[in-house]
Amino acid sequence: MKRRHFVKTAGFLASVPVVKGIASVANNTAKGNEIYEWRIYTLTGDGVSLDSFYENTLIPAYNRKGIKTGAFKLYEEQELRQRFYLFIYPDITTFQTVKREIWNDTTFKKEAQPFYDQSAPNPVYKEFESYLCEAFDGIPQLKMPGKERTLFHLRHYRSPNEEANQRKVRMFNKDEMAIFDNVGINPVCYGNVLAGPHMPALIYLTWYKDKATHDAAWKTFGSHPDWNRIKDLPEYAHTATNNTNRLLLPLSYSQV
Repeated sequence: MKRRHFVKTAGFLASVPVVKGIASVANNTAKGNEIYEWRIYTLTGDGVSLDSFYENTLIPAYNRKGIKTGAFKLYEEQELRQRFYLFIYPDITTFQTVKREIWNDTTFKKEAQPFYDQSAPNPVYKEFESYLCEAFDGIPQLKMPGKERTLFHLRHYRSPNEEANQRKVRMFNKDEMAIFDNVGINPVCYGNVLAGPHMPALIYLTWYKDKATHDAAWKTFGSHPDWNRIKDLPEYAHTATNNTNRLLLPLSYSQV
């Protein structure tokens, strides 16, 4: 389900804040903005061995370093089979440290080696995409979903340039997230993409009790007076020109 209305009208540079530079990453993480790493695997088979590796080896190793991990699959797999993993870091320094230290974890290396030996000559995935994101100021830390969650919605917005991306993030922080809360689009995390294969962009994850509540929430959002008030404001013009949607199911070993 793609949102049909992207904000449109022409450049409004004078009315928006100056785009924050690289130094803002350090400033925001100092305030508590989490760092999210998304890994999206395209599988060669049923994913059983990758699931086992994550559940029994990789996620426990990350847990020993204080990092929780969400694990998901497509709501409707059909011919395309994928796995989606969300790693949650308190800050960019922890991300860098864990990336280095995981390979010094003797338990991890011992338990992981059989998977690596098996999957090198017989790959279990074609590739994986990786996105490193910084949490929005509006929700600087991940919100754990309710126990009744059975469905997640992953959305990836791409912008025509970096300034437009900053305005789209501002749109969420100032207006859009509040509307989501009012209509039952339940937040897990919102992240501005710092590094990834498709940029500039932002990625966010929301949760629902089931498909029916998902559909009802988005229908309500589309007709909400506040959304209809802000969607065509000049300050949000041309902020998102591409939107990828994926409905996801949590895997049994997901920690989100």
